[in-house]
Amino acid sequence: MTLLKRFWHGFTRVFAGWTGIGLAALIGVILGIGLFTMYYAGFTKYFGNDPATCASCHAMNEQYEGWMKGSHAHVATCNDCHAPHDNLIAKYANKAENGFMHSLKFTLQNYPENIEIRDHNRRVTEAACVYCHGAFVDQITNSSNHTGETVSCIRCHDGVGHMR
Repeated sequence: MTLLKRFWHGFTRVFAGWTGIGLAALIGVILGIGLFTMYYAGFTKYFGNDPATCASCHAMNEQYEGWMKGSHAHVATCNDCHAPHDNLIAKYANKAENGFMHSLKFTLQNYPENIEIRDHNRRVTEAACVYCHGAFVDQITNSSNHTGETVSCIRCHDGVGHMR
C-alpha cells in the first residue's frame, strides 16, 4: 500500500503550482480536442456493422460502390470479410488498428491509389472466406498446389466482394 501512496503523492506533486496548472490545462486541451474529433467523426458508428460507415470516407467510395454491385452485397458486410470471427476482442482490436491507420493515411493524404491489403489483413480475409465457405472448400484448403504453397482464396478470387 505504501508503494501506491508514494506513486500517488509523486503524481499529484507534478500538478502543484503554476507549472501543474499549465500542464493540467495542456492535457485537458489535448484530451478535449481528441474527444471532440472522435465525436465529430462519429467514431461510435464504427462499432457497428453498417457498410455505409466504411464508405463515409471519400477514399472508399469506389470499393463501396463495387461491393454494392458485387456478389456478397446481400450476404456479407465489410466486417464479415475484413474482421476476425474468432473472438470479439480480436475483431475490435483489428477494427481499431485498421481504423486508426486508415484515418491517419487518409488525413495525411498518404495512401496508395490502389488500396493495398497487408499480410495481417490478408490472413484475416482468408480466414473469413474459410469461415463462411469452409465446408465447400475443405478439400482445397487442406491441400497444397504444385509449388507446395497453401492455396489462397483471394489469389484467384480477388474481385469477389466487389466489381472491378
